[in-house]
Amino acid sequence: MSTRGTPDFRGLCVLALESRRATEVAALISTYGGKPLVAPALREVPLESNTAALEFAAALLRGDVEVVILLTGVGTRALVGAVERKYSRDDFLKALGRTRVVARGPKPLAVLREMRVPVWITVPEPNTWRELLAAIDARADEQTLRGARVAVQEYGMPPVELLDGLAERGARVSRVPVYRWALPEDVGPLKEAVAAIAAGSVDVVIFTTGVQVVHLWQIVDAMQLETQVRRGLSRAVIASIGPSTTEELRRHSLTVDLEASHPKFGFLIRELAEQSRALLDAKKAQGPSTV
Repeated sequence: MSTRGTPDFRGLCVLALESRRATEVAALISTYGGKPLVAPALREVPLESNTAALEFAAALLRGDVEVVILLTGVGTRALVGAVERKYSRDDFLKALGRTRVVARGPKPLAVLREMRVPVWITVPEPNTWRELLAAIDARADEQTLRGARVAVQEYGMPPVELLDGLAERGARVSRVPVYRWALPEDVGPLKEAVAAIAAGSVDVVIFTTGVQVVHLWQIVDAMQLETQVRRGLSRAVIASIGPSTTEELRRHSLTVDLEASHPKFGFLIRELAEQSRALLDAKKAQGPSTV
């Protein structure tokens, strides 16, 4: 691994599964000397009839919610958008400001600041359910979870560990989904990416959310290429944006070779450009392996 000069993939094929940021990601990989292969693995689908959001809003306006946990910036905006179809936006935001609001990371925090909603807790990096629960536990003298009514804005997949942790602490949890994840309408690029992994022509695979892992594996199963894909991944560098994504990869029995030092895409790409060649050389020296 070189520590001098500009990090450089030196022509490695780098697969990213981004959707909204596909163009930006491809450009960043190219900037660091990689050959980008971008195959969107998901799309956000708003819930057409969001009764959970409206029920949450009604309870919040009645003063029946003590803690609100907002997990994503996109989800926070979507939640307010769904609520204001029936209730006053100003009334809802004022009621939100009277509760103890937990922002999982910088994105929901930025949205809340924009909406001028005070935040009780900002969860520190790497912003997983573990840090979230620990941050709430540290403020138990201000708000105990036992018996408290806690609303959790979900982001496509239920945050099972977080929900279980809240329940174990005696909270009465309300789940508030605002959108769900689906496969892209065009799965052609994702199929091509699976075929490329199976053929051994992908050097680095980047995962920035656990949903990407789940959706990639749906395509792998549909194409009946699991053995070949696992072999291809065993010879590639598997990279994760952070602990939550790493956990999902491990659930699929995939070994993470590099996890970003900070859960941000810029850090991940730079660190991969610095280390991928050395990681690949080490894998080759170890010989054939199974994932």
